[in-house]
Amino acid sequence: MIPWEQLDAARTPDGKQELRLKRRGSEFSIMLGSNELMNSRLSGSEEALARLSLEKLGRRDRIHVLIGGLGMGFTLRAALAELGGQAKVTVAELVPAVIAWARGPMAAIFDGCLDDPRVTVRQGDVTRLIDAARHEFDAILLDVDNGPEGLTQDSNDTLYSFGGLKAARDALRPGGVLAVWSSGPDRGFTRRLQQSGFAAEAVTVRAHGKRGAKHTIWLAVKPR
Repeated sequence: MIPWEQLDAARTPDGKQELRLKRRGSEFSIMLGSNELMNSRLSGSEEALARLSLEKLGRRDRIHVLIGGLGMGFTLRAALAELGGQAKVTVAELVPAVIAWARGPMAAIFDGCLDDPRVTVRQGDVTRLIDAARHEFDAILLDVDNGPEGLTQDSNDTLYSFGGLKAARDALRPGGVLAVWSSGPDRGFTRRLQQSGFAAEAVTVRAHGKRGAKHTIWLAVKPR
């Protein structure tokens, strides 16, 4: 078997953890400590994050989508495939190295999607974009942690708190969708979404095909 090769490493902005980019043949992996955050062979649930959100939204053109977390671009590419030519997609990525990897070693995976005129990549904390927005986004898609608690940085806890959910609701237009990716279920977070004024449901999806690991996506709709 071909061994893994580490291509690069970068500290998270708080300096507490290290992200590592690894390659084995044509397969890529991004690790955070001992946790594999993503793998280029396993894209199903990240693609579903975009597809299910846009299905729930119902409109595909002249809308503005905010994606928290660039990763390997699975959610971004899936969104672009569904959206019309007048849509806008803003991607917030916390770690500058991840953007560099997307344009460097993983450029073939991204297949030019970062150069799509509908796409704007913002290096920084998605929380700040959400906090600064008022009725700006039709959908907010969050894939920045392994679930509704901070992983890449402790301050991400605020994203999933009552205060963070209120900020997301304020940033969405009426009828807008907040979608959150997770490696597993969390009944408490479903209740928190509902208590924050969203019509929310948790959907189970597979990481790959019909036999991949089960992941959870919350779809939370702001009332019109």
